[in-house]
Amino acid sequence: MPSTRDIRRRIKSVKSTAQITKAMQMVASSKMRKAQLAALAGRPYAVLMNRVILSASKDSQDFVHPLMERREVRKRGVLAVSTDKGLCGALNSNMGREVMKWDKDTTVFVTAGRKGAQFIARTKRNLAAEFLYKDAPVFAEARAISKTLQEMFLKGEVDCVDVIFTRFVNTLTQRVEVRRLLPIGETQKLLNETSVTPQQEAEMEQRATPEAGGLEHLFEPGAEQVLGAILPHFLNFMVYQVLLEAKASEHSARMVAMKNATDNAKQLIKDLTLEYNKLRQANITKELLEITTAQMALG
Repeated sequence: MPSTRDIRRRIKSVKSTAQITKAMQMVASSKMRKAQLAALAGRPYAVLMNRVILSASKDSQDFVHPLMERREVRKRGVLAVSTDKGLCGALNSNMGREVMKWDKDTTVFVTAGRKGAQFIARTKRNLAAEFLYKDAPVFAEARAISKTLQEMFLKGEVDCVDVIFTRFVNTLTQRVEVRRLLPIGETQKLLNETSVTPQQEAEMEQRATPEAGGLEHLFEPGAEQVLGAILPHFLNFMVYQVLLEAKASEHSARMVAMKNATDNAKQLIKDLTLEYNKLRQANITKELLEITTAQMALG
């Protein structure tokens, strides 16, 4: 049975841990709101850009951009988006389970985030490039990742490129998803229409009315030239949106994980305090019994 000194030492240790987890919870909470707003703000732009590309593709069906070239998939490229730090629940382990589904002999990985790179190296898979991105991702970081993926695809090093990332649903829910980045085609959608809020969907439908000129797109100088210029930018923005989604998911998951850790620490402190009081009371009772027994023995 532990002594009162041991229990006091454990209570002090758990209180110190609770202070750390509480501080991390507050930091994650302050970053979470900004990251969530950034991720949600980019979704309507991604959907509208996708619609423009689909419209331009229909107007120039004979035009085939190198980024739209379909090939037999013999070598696959995968962009794995993870976090730089841990303590964010099952976020990285869920991503790791998706990575394990790919054949290691025919898959080349590009990672964004230190945890993903460590997992790829630990499982002895082919890691072609590793990137880091900030708490508030910037477009230049996404452009560097996108450039690497485009070069791999255009040089024929890979026949397609997929991305594994964590899509932000709400503060309590983050979902690991796999989407096709390259080749870009009509069925390629990084974010579904359902990822747009009803208010944003209503605004896009309003812009698509005949008065707004949204039902038909006129391209100048031509659909082929527009497609050639917009497709690289479209891919850059898709990678940027993925980073925003991943960062919003990370801060949300870390805030929830640290809140749960703080609550568990508080409950443990209560249990240890109760155990300490019971043990202290038992010791006092034992001492009183010893004194009473001694007095009775002395007569």
